[in-house]
Amino acid sequence: MAKEESRNLSELFREAFRTYRIERVRRRLQADLEYARTRNPKGYTEADVERLVDEERGRMFAKRSGGK
Repeated sequence: MAKEESRNLSELFREAFRTYRIERVRRRLQADLEYARTRNPKGYTEADVERLVDEERGRMFAKRSGGK
């Protein structure tokens, strides 16, 4: 293969290692994405989370203030 591509073995091994690392990172990211999807079964968006936090804080404040 080195002769076919007019390269030396060191170059081929460096490229093989880079390719391996990139693939390994890609697989890790894919696994993390799949895990993250299981952590949000209702499909909340970032905006939903902000809204829900604001609503809960409002309820907590009203409760402390004696309101409903």
